[in-house]
Amino acid sequence: MRIALSTSVIQRGRSGVGHYVFSLLRALRPAAALHEFTLFVLEEDLPLFGFAADAMRIEPVSERHRPPIRDILWHQSVLPGLVRRLGIDVLHIPSYRRMLWPRPCALVSTIHDLAPFHLAGKYDRARMFYGRVVARLLSRRQDEIVTVSRATAYDVESLFRVPAARLTVIPNGVDHGRFRPGSQSRAYEAVCAPRGLAGPFFLYVARLEHPAKNHSRLIAAFNGFKAATGSPFRLVLAGGDWHGARTIHDLVRDSPFSRDIELLGFVPPDDLPDWYRAAEAFVFPSLYEGFGLPPVEAMACGCPVLSSASGALVETVGGAAGLLEPLDVEQIQAQLTRIAADREWRARLRAAGLARARDFDWRTTAEAILGVYARAAAGNVRSRAAYPRRGRHTGEDQLSAYSLAKEAVSGLPRPEGASPTLFHHDNPH
Repeated sequence: MRIALSTSVIQRGRSGVGHYVFSLLRALRPAAALHEFTLFVLEEDLPLFGFAADAMRIEPVSERHRPPIRDILWHQSVLPGLVRRLGIDVLHIPSYRRMLWPRPCALVSTIHDLAPFHLAGKYDRARMFYGRVVARLLSRRQDEIVTVSRATAYDVESLFRVPAARLTVIPNGVDHGRFRPGSQSRAYEAVCAPRGLAGPFFLYVARLEHPAKNHSRLIAAFNGFKAATGSPFRLVLAGGDWHGARTIHDLVRDSPFSRDIELLGFVPPDDLPDWYRAAEAFVFPSLYEGFGLPPVEAMACGCPVLSSASGALVETVGGAAGLLEPLDVEQIQAQLTRIAADREWRARLRAAGLARARDFDWRTTAEAILGVYARAAAGNVRSRAAYPRRGRHTGEDQLSAYSLAKEAVSGLPRPEGASPTLFHHDNPH
């Protein structure tokens, strides 16, 4: 197959979609021996794709198309012609924000979440309109849609009215070569000591986005925890500034325990595993997530996790985390108090998290997505007849994708320990 991916939504590599694109492409590199991959990349992002340059074709896109409106217009007016000229069989758009209306080839899109339907004020009015109205129309033009959780699949079917037969649930993966248990003391020396950070701490990894990531209630709960316990625990917030970041900075400045709250800014990907290993607990109070990868990465590093119960997060953490009620400051404070004081609970969460994280692997994700590409390229009649879709977002749907994936990647080496199966509908994924 000739497969193309548009990468303009990676936001210079500092977003969840960017992490998804990089991780997926790394896992797809072995498949470049069997298939031809083309990546459409904005000029200033080209250095970020050096890892793929020897295996995949890179098509530079002028920086004048980076602004959102210009980028949308480029996708609708210029990209279809490029795809036809290159003879592409399948075009993958890894975000609903750039789905195509023209159909120059088979179209596959990944929808990570439908946050505009769940979080009022997450974006400005224009972006909320695009997410609620325009993206709904565009989604119906796609041959196949990948969702990263059953919760998002349900949203796409019910809110976008996309038939279940065109939806495949393929969870995100974890790079277990990077995110793995290690020495807490060595991790502390690597990332905490250079910043003068001493003592135990709670870690939250998320861009500073208000109100969606719920930093405000976490800070309020931390203030209450410190006042009530006098604990030496600190709160470390890792993530670059985003919409509403000024509110978060103000809350930190005005906290009576501001000296115990550390703002790291954007953390380089190479440092992130050590931050997870160094933390006593990872706290993820987000108001809504379509999957929620940071809790799984923390689990893979052996860090006990407290996770919000909102959106797809209960599905993602699968009973391996302590749960937070994201709107209840007192409940968040109580969970912080418990996990700080209860070493046995931390140990149980650590063991459960390590087991849970093993269910997620980018290699398995990539194989399943190759199956979706193959089905999209095969065309409707023959594909549906050969691989019938039986039911709503079911294990049968996912196994059909996996069967196609096995054909698409036959003969490729599999990393030791990689799981050969996808996630079934009766498991909490």
